[in-house]
Formats: sequence, C-alpha cells, structure tokens
Amino acid sequence: MDTLGVAPGTGPNTLPLPVIRRATRARTVADLPTGRTLVMGVVNVTPDSFSDGGDHNTRGAAIDHGLRLHFAGADIVDVGGESTRPGAAEVPVNTELDRVIPVITALVRAGALVSVDTRRPQVAAAAIDAGAAIVNDVSGTALHPDMPALIAQRGVHYVLQHSRGDSRTMTARAQYDDVVEEVVAELAPLAARFVDAGVEQDKLILDPGIGFAKAGEQNWQLLRSLDRFTALGHRVLVGTSRKTFLGELLASSGKSAAPKERDDATVATTALAAAAGAWAVRVHDVKANLDAVKVAAAWSGR
Repeated sequence: MDTLGVAPGTGPNTLPLPVIRRATRARTVADLPTGRTLVMGVVNVTPDSFSDGGDHNTRGAAIDHGLRLHFAGADIVDVGGESTRPGAAEVPVNTELDRVIPVITALVRAGALVSVDTRRPQVAAAAIDAGAAIVNDVSGTALHPDMPALIAQRGVHYVLQHSRGDSRTMTARAQYDDVVEEVVAELAPLAARFVDAGVEQDKLILDPGIGFAKAGEQNWQLLRSLDRFTALGHRVLVGTSRKTFLGELLASSGKSAAPKERDDATVATTALAAAAGAWAVRVHDVKANLDAVKVAAAWSGR
C-alpha cells in the first residue's frame, strides 16, 4: 500500500493526523453499520456555506477536514462544492468539479465512504468515477431530468431531498396548507421516477429537506412526522445541523443564535430523529452526534 499525498493540518485547532495509507479496497454502503442510525459528516468546499463558509475552502483544508471526520467516526463523508444557502449564487460546473473531485479522490483512497452533494448529473458522474458511493441531491422538485437514468445506470445509492425552487427562490416558496402532506405528495412521484428508471428501491433514500423551502414551525412538523416518510418504503436521511430554525429556537434578545452555536441543539434533534427510525443524519460535528445515535439505539433496544 502506498501513502497518500495529504498533509496533516497545521492550524492552531488541529491535531496531527496518523499516517494515511491507501485503503485495500473501496468501502461500500453494504459495509456500514446496521444497528444504529448512521452519521454523515459534512465537508463544504465552498467560500459561502451558511454554517462554515470558507473554513475548508482550499483543497488541502477540505481533505484535512474530511479525514478528521472520517477518523472521528463518520460513517459517510459528504463532499459538496456549491453552497445551497438561501440566496447563494449558482456555481459553474467546472468550478464545482474542480472543488470536489480531488477531495473525493483523496478521501476514497484513505478508506472513507464518500457521498457527493450535487444537483448536476455531470458532477455526479465524475464523482462516481472518483469513487463516491452516494449522490446526495438537494434539487427536489427542480430535479434534473437526466439524474434518474444516471443513477440507474451507475447503480449507486441516491438521496432524493425535497425542496422547491432553487437557492434564490426557495424561501418565497415555503407556503403550505399542510407541510407534511404536501412534502410527502411531492416526494412520492419524484421517487417513482427513479424506480421507473430502474433504480433499486433499497438504493433510494428520502430526505424531507429541513430548511429547504421550509420555515420555522414547518421544520418541526416534518421532524414530528418522520414515520410518514419511512412509510413510503425508503430509508430516510435527516439534516438539521446548524440550520436557521434551530438558531431561531435558541435566539437571545431577539437575535438568532449563530450557526456554530447550534451544535448542542443539533445533537438533540439527532437523538430524536434516530429514535424515530432515521437511516442517517447529516451533521457538522461528528463525535457528539455519533454519541447521540448510539444512545438512541440503546434507548430503542437496538
């Protein structure tokens, strides 16, 4: 086995990484634990993500962070090169590719199971070629028409997340009479498109899209109703980490808590989502959330 060309972090808050050697084989979803909810760690290779924009915006910093998540126990490392915060500008395809492919390649070689956070079939295909085992797509009702055929052809797992519009329009589209029933009704035909295209049912994962064209109480209603999504016959991924509705809950003197001040509340939602049967949670702080899913598994007798 040869060593990877990945330098350990040198910042004031980093610790030396162990010597990294190429994994003997790529990990697959079948290698993941089955007795508890999985933990997906977030790597944003972007300058403008809402939660940690700019922290890991260089290739070396992103790889370093991804490795730390992996060695902290992340079951999946999710790599994204385009911010999906409300109002974010669209990133050119070539820029997104340049941001994510080298990071995915390095993490896969180190033995991490990697997902790619992208809306674009072109980026998804390149990421799969680089070793990504999961495509995490936040596009929702704006789904690219070529995505179902690509996923069916390549045989990878796919996260279908509910959203409306894009980063510039989704906030205005958070209008629902019954958010749970409407999100279920909009996700179900999208899921059917993948199954009709030949995607195996157990490779399709649903995400209610917390914070994506959802506001305040709408997010809590969806979290209280996770059973409505598992009833559709697919595994469910939940992403609450550092999101605005938690900042609003923790507001002080009328000011929302900053994204990095929402980690403890995130851990609480992780434990509750895990107890409710979520297949995985997508988080920024891996260790604390891994503890939470283990507690939830013990609490549930799993």
